[in-house]
Amino acid sequence: MKAVKKNVHFLHNELLRPANPILVNVIGAGGTGSKFMTALMEINHSLLELGHSGLDVHLWDDDIVTPANIGRQRFAESEKGLYKSIAIINRLNRWSGFNWKAETQKFERDSLGNVPENALATIYISCTDNVRSRFEIADIARTLKKQYSYLRDSPKYWLDFGNSKFSGQVVMSTIGKIEQPRSKMFTTVAELPFVTDEFSDLLKESEKTDDTPSCSLAESLDKQDLFINATLAQMGASLLWNFLKSGMTEHRGMFLNLENFRTQPITVGS
Repeated sequence: MKAVKKNVHFLHNELLRPANPILVNVIGAGGTGSKFMTALMEINHSLLELGHSGLDVHLWDDDIVTPANIGRQRFAESEKGLYKSIAIINRLNRWSGFNWKAETQKFERDSLGNVPENALATIYISCTDNVRSRFEIADIARTLKKQYSYLRDSPKYWLDFGNSKFSGQVVMSTIGKIEQPRSKMFTTVAELPFVTDEFSDLLKESEKTDDTPSCSLAESLDKQDLFINATLAQMGASLLWNFLKSGMTEHRGMFLNLENFRTQPITVGS
């Protein structure tokens, strides 16, 4: 019987041993984003130790740290009143000696339809809590891909996090097709679909639920389990880390349910 070859996606060859740090835009510094940034710091340090050029990260969020954020999100009492993006970036830069940047604005087009300055990146990581922002990210990423496809730092990947009270998902997409090497061992997949295309109806349906900001930690915990964001952040970080380290992946994401402790991987090509 002829063996069935596994579907895999190979990392863009310019990211295997880049001469300069990979540009990354992280969008959202709340429940998931505040936890993911710590994991991203660890990924960067580990890549540097392996001789990689590492990551150059911009964190986008225009929200302010409030008392309701402390406990479920990774903020301290001393950071109340600061922009979330500034609080996190300052903390990580002091800890690690990086020179990452905070963007205290929404990642969206302005009233004239212009994309924000510094929006161009190779990898986009969305940790937002509303559906509209995901469609905005998809639109901006595709626009910048068309405009700057010739650049080394042109958009190539998008990692999206989303969750409800006890469940969530992480989905990795390519921004356009990524040229794949020939392989006798694997079936290579050049394009991984956008979450906004693949799960469009599901996302729009989820938007109908109440997303009113919580005024207290107790109210926040009634809407989202204490560890759903942290668990997703760690699993998504593991996916990204192994992809960058090994240069290939059989998986493009996963579904998680903390209520029954089940995880379902999403394979490449499925």
